Amino acid sequence: MLKPNDFKNWRKSLDLSQKDAAHVLGLKRRVVQYYEKGERDGKKIEIPLYIRLACAAYAAGIRDYDGPPKGRGRANPEPEVDEAPTSAPPDPE
Repeated sequence: MLKPNDFKNWRKSLDLSQKDAAHVLGLKRRVVQYYEKGERDGKKIEIPLYIRLACAAYAAGIRDYDGPPKGRGRANPEPEVDEAPTSAPPDPE
């Protein structure tokens, strides 16, 4: 789980202002402030999984996602099966 101080360190390590971090994560600046403080209106808050994943993606250089690569079929295709032999083996006696 991402702690408030780790969230702040993530932002600073990428040289992002709170405003810039809010923009890249699709949040309001105030929400970034809540996450860095770890509370909102005196109540403890947790940084949601989707925000943690977005932080990881952004740190890895991913700036947008538009789906799987085009024209390559499914992400995990079925393994290819060898075709049956053209001649049948001899029957065992």
